[in-house]
Amino acid sequence: MRKLSLFIVACGFLLLANFASAQQGDIFFGAGTLLSSAPSATQQSAGNIAERGGAYLNIGGDVAGFKHHLGFMVETSWRASQADYFGTVETYRPILTDFNALYQPHLTKKIGLDLFGGIGLASTRFYQPTATECGFYGCINYTTQHNFMQHVGAGVRYYVWGHFFVRPEVHYYHVDGNDTLNSFNSTSLGFSSDNLFRVGGSIGYTIGGD
Repeated sequence: MRKLSLFIVACGFLLLANFASAQQGDIFFGAGTLLSSAPSATQQSAGNIAERGGAYLNIGGDVAGFKHHLGFMVETSWRASQADYFGTVETYRPILTDFNALYQPHLTKKIGLDLFGGIGLASTRFYQPTATECGFYGCINYTTQHNFMQHVGAGVRYYVWGHFFVRPEVHYYHVDGNDTLNSFNSTSLGFSSDNLFRVGGSIGYTIGGD
């Protein structure tokens, strides 16, 4: 998860650099799960599986408070543990990273909406029991498939105490080519659908604002 940590640090600097010109910013983390359609009989026979279930963690931040409650948001979500790929020795872990425009209207003093949409990258790691590549950095036992994706979502934030809030939320991802089979160590790998939903909630803290 080294690249994920670098991503979070970079996003933190980006948010801080833009915070001075905005009225508020948020940092948040949470958990949820992934939903997707079941594979058809044809897909099952070809080796595709449903990319769903499991615990997904997420972390991100946003800067808002520009004109008309507009801003931007960055977020990464990843499966907390590796999932078994049915019928093979491989396991896999999806990592979903998105960059979004944000609309953040206030409904009451304690309740607000987060509406967001943008683009991102779905990176799926496929793991083998033994090392697949070695170099000066050591050995790794996975290969990574990267797919461009589109993302929209919504959440309802409620300030439970001061600047701390909770936010139930739903995300929709369209991952280009997610149902296309890939060859990994002579094994065909793929998922049942390009369409994924992530449902869950986040806990966050607002910096600035009223």
